[in-house]
Amino acid sequence: MIRVLVPRECRPGETRVAATPETVRRLSARGCLLHVEQGAGAASGFDDAAYGEAGAQLIDPATVAAEHWSKADVVLAVQAGSIAQQRRELEALRPGSLLLGLLEPHGNDSLKQQLEQQRLTAMALELLPRISRAQTMDVLSSQANIAGYKAVLLASAALDRYVPMLMTAAGTIQPARALILGAGVAGLQALATARRLGAVAYVSDVRAAAKEQVESLGGRFIDPPELEQKPGETGGYAQQATEDFLAAQRRQLTEQLALADMVICTAQVPGRPAPRLIDDAMLQHMRPGSVVVDLAVAQGGNCEGSQPGTTVLRHGVQLIGADQLPCSVANHASALYARNVAALLEHLLEASGSEPTALQLDLEDPIVSGCLFTHHAMAGGAA
Repeated sequence: MIRVLVPRECRPGETRVAATPETVRRLSARGCLLHVEQGAGAASGFDDAAYGEAGAQLIDPATVAAEHWSKADVVLAVQAGSIAQQRRELEALRPGSLLLGLLEPHGNDSLKQQLEQQRLTAMALELLPRISRAQTMDVLSSQANIAGYKAVLLASAALDRYVPMLMTAAGTIQPARALILGAGVAGLQALATARRLGAVAYVSDVRAAAKEQVESLGGRFIDPPELEQKPGETGGYAQQATEDFLAAQRRQLTEQLALADMVICTAQVPGRPAPRLIDDAMLQHMRPGSVVVDLAVAQGGNCEGSQPGTTVLRHGVQLIGADQLPCSVANHASALYARNVAALLEHLLEASGSEPTALQLDLEDPIVSGCLFTHHAMAGGAA
C-alpha cells in the first residue's frame, strides 16, 4: 500500500491544499493510504471532518508528524519547495520517497542540492510537458485559468467606469475597452471573462497562430509586428522574443494603451524574466483612471513600476501587481490542483503494477522524465 502524506502549507499567503476530500476518495480507491495534517484544507474550505469521512487519517503535526513522515512514500504539496526548506520533518523521509508539487525549479540549484543530499525523488510540476496525455495533470494551466478570470474581476472593481454598454434615460454608456497582453491560458480566460462582462476586448500576442483562438472567443486580435524573425512556441509555451521584436511591439501597443480602460498582462516565458511590454513612457499615454493588472509581476513584470502584492498609482494609472491570484479563489484552485496531482499520481501507480507497494518510475516516460527534478531509488529497488 502506498502511503501518501498531505502536509499543511507553510508559505505565507498560500491558501491552497494539494488534496481534497474528493481526491482522497479517488486515491484511496486506487489502494493509497492518505494521511492529512489537521487544518491542511481549512484555508480552502475543506475541514478535517470532510477528510475523515473521505477515508483519510488525520494527524496532528505538533505531536506525531515525524513518525508519519518517516513512513510516507509520497508527499503531496502545493508549494513543495517551501515545504522542503521550512519543514524539518522532511529529513525523516526515507531515501527514494517522492516529493510532488511546485518547486520553482529554474535555476534553483540550492534546493536541488538539498533534495539530492537527502536522497529524495522530486517531481516539479512546472516542468510537466504540455502533451495531450498530460493535460489532466497540467497544474500551470488550471491555475493560470483562475488567474486570468480573477484578473479581470480585479480590474473591473478598480475601474472608474462601467464595463458593459448601458442604455439609460441619461444617455448611453459605451462599453469598457480591455487590452490583454498574451494569449496563453490566462490571457484567453481573461478574454472570455472580459467578454462576459460586456467589454470590448483586444488581444496582443507574439504568436500570429493565436489569432484563431482569440477570435473564436469574441476578441479582436492585434497582429504582431512584421519582422523577419517572429517568436513561436516550444512545448506549448511562447518562446523568448528578441529585443528588436519587443521594441516594435511596444511601439505598436502605445496607440492601443491610449484607448484602453483595463489592461491584463499575462506574458511569461518559463525560466526567464517576464518580457517588459509596457514602459513608463507608454503609461503616460494611458487615460487617468485606467487599470493595469500584471500577472507576470513575480517574474519582473510586463509593466514597468508594478510591484508584487500591491497597487501602485503611476501617472494616474492603477498598477495592480497580482502575483497570487489562485490563492484568492482557494476552494476551486485547490479542487483543480488536487485533481491534477491525483491524475499524475494515478499515472505513476499504473506503471507500478496492479497492487503496488512502492512506486516504480519509468524514466523513459516523457511525463516522468519531463518533470523529474531529482531522483534516488527507494530501498528494495523501487522508485
